[in-house]
This record gives sequence, C-alpha cells and structure tokens, in this order.
Amino acid sequence: MTSTVLEASSGSATALRRAALVLAALVAVGALTLLGGARYGFLLAIGLGFGIALEGLRFGFAGPWRAMILRREPAGLLAQLLAIALVSIVAIPLLSSHPGELTGAQAPIGWAMVGGAFVFGAAMQVVLGCGSGTLVNAGSGNPVGLVALPFFAIGSFFGAYGLIWWTSLGALPILTLRGTTGLAVTLVLLALVAGVAFALGKPGSRALPRRYVIAALVLAALAIGNLVVAGQPWGVVYGLGLWVAKGVQGAGIDLSGSAFWSAPGSVTRLHENLLTDYTSLTDIGLIAGAFGVAAWRQGGLSQALPRYPARAWVATVVAGFLLGYSSRLAFGCNVGAFFSGISTGSLHGWVWFAAAFAGAFLGIRLRPILGLEARA
Repeated sequence: MTSTVLEASSGSATALRRAALVLAALVAVGALTLLGGARYGFLLAIGLGFGIALEGLRFGFAGPWRAMILRREPAGLLAQLLAIALVSIVAIPLLSSHPGELTGAQAPIGWAMVGGAFVFGAAMQVVLGCGSGTLVNAGSGNPVGLVALPFFAIGSFFGAYGLIWWTSLGALPILTLRGTTGLAVTLVLLALVAGVAFALGKPGSRALPRRYVIAALVLAALAIGNLVVAGQPWGVVYGLGLWVAKGVQGAGIDLSGSAFWSAPGSVTRLHENLLTDYTSLTDIGLIAGAFGVAAWRQGGLSQALPRYPARAWVATVVAGFLLGYSSRLAFGCNVGAFFSGISTGSLHGWVWFAAAFAGAFLGIRLRPILGLEARA
C-alpha cells in the first residue's frame, strides 16, 4: 500500500514538473513575441527545437566523428550529411532567388581558417562537444560542458578581437557554389563523402538508426526555418563571443582597439538588447531546450562529477578556450562552418570539414593522455 502511494506521488510530481517545463517554454516564447516581435519569438522557439532535438535524440557532431574514426561506424556522419543535403536543396535556391533578403554562411579560405578548423577539430574531441554540443552538454548538466562553455565564450571573444590580423596572413576570395549548378555540385560532393564513409564503415554499422533519420529531418527543418526567419543560417559562435563582449563593454573597457568589435555591425549589436541578436537567441534556446529534455527525464540532471585528475580539468578549460578562439578564426564551428557553410554553398565549409576531421584524430589521441578517459 505504501509503495503504491509513493509511486502515485512520484508520478504526480513528474507530471507537474513536465507541465511546468512546457509552460515555461510557452511563456518565454510568448513573452518575447509580445515584447520584441514575432521574429524573435520564432527564433527562440527554433533554438529550443535545436536543443530538444539534439539532446532528446542523443545526436551531435563530435560523437559521430569519433565513432567513425575509432570504430568505423559511419551512421552518425551519414545522418549529418543527409541533414546538410536536405538543407542545401532548399537553401541554395532560396539564396539565389532572394539575394537581398537572405545571406549564406560564406567565408574566405585562408591560413588562419584552415589552422583554426584543425585546432577546433582536436579540441572538440578533447571535451566531446563542438559548438552546439558544448551548449547542449552544459544545458543538460554535463560537468565537462559546464566548465568548457564559459571559456568557449571567452575564447570566441578574443578570437574575434584579433580576427583581422589573422585573416591578413593570407586568404582567397569568398568562393560560393550558387544556383542549380552549385546545388548539383554540393549534392554530388555530399554523396561522394557519404560513399567513402559507407565504404570504410564496418559491416553491420552502416544503416541509419531511426532516431538518426528523425534527427536529420528535424535539424534540417529547423535550420531552414532559421534561414527564413533570421535571414541568415544557423550559427553558434558569434553569439557566445558577443555575450563576453557586452560584459567587457559593461565593465567600462574600450573595444575600439579591435577592428572586429569596433566595426559598425558589431557596435550596433553591442548596444542592442541581447534578446534581439539572432544567434544569441538560438544559443539561449539551445541551452534551455537541452535543459528541458534533461529535466523531463527521470534523474536526467543528476550527473555525477567525474573523478578526473586535475590535469583533465585544466585540459577542459584550455580546450574550451581553444574551441572559441579557433572557431572564430575558422569562421564557424560544426554548425556555422560545416553544416551551414556547406548547405549554403560556401567552399570554405568543405575545407573546414577536411581540416577539422584531421584535427579530430589528434584530439582523440589526446583524451587519454590528458586523463579524460582510460588509456587503451
């Protein structure tokens, strides 16, 4: 009898908690819509969707790359390529037909971009989280993600601070695949990469699990929604750096010495409300969405503190900073450069992918050395 009462009480508490989570999300989106406008409310909802999808479906970018490199399991990488292909089918034609309204994730290919992508690929394997992955991990209560996130933001700020110097080391003009031809080339390249991953994959690990297919479809739909509503592709890194820049400015520190932060567009954003910055809104939504999924699960927020040695926590701090700094130099992370860059026709997305994937090999080797996992 007592056991039945306790189970009923626990069930009621769970139902109340979940109802409160749904209500909080609806209130937040509704309040922002009323106070700021429908566009901002939609973007917060899209950010929540990203967080819910990534955490709820246990999907990301760093983990699938690790699975491919270590165990020759290509399913996660194939799902990423599928999502990118779905977005490109819509995004590249839209960008061609609405050049004044929509912008792609285009960036130049240069020495700093390639080096930044390589470092990012290594650092994301050290903490097992890319840009979106670090936000999801922090939102869901992962201790490593919680430690890495603030240093990611700090690194993004400093990377942007000196970005113009780094790009002066040499870069090609922005190269973009446009129109029908650009879409065809993009899809062929994605198919070729998928074919290589499939061929190299271990037998029995090539089929996409149902949750991966759902994740690819949901992420593609949300990314297209982000492009249409915001007029720009899904991104992560800029918002994190902006948070620190606003804090630095609020502390009375002059940012005019940075060509990036003193540029007209950045100055405007520094003086505007944070909730009117598109990337910040989706970042906030992503963290909140991941938190909501973790809180929805029974015991989802009760992750124990890993028993890592001190050097592992130092490595987490350093890797977090490098994630932010290198992604700024590379013009994006797995989201802004790989996912959004390729899906909007930017050739820098392909170069970023190759350099970051190469860096991932180094990061995987570093994890046990740094005390973040047992040595094989």
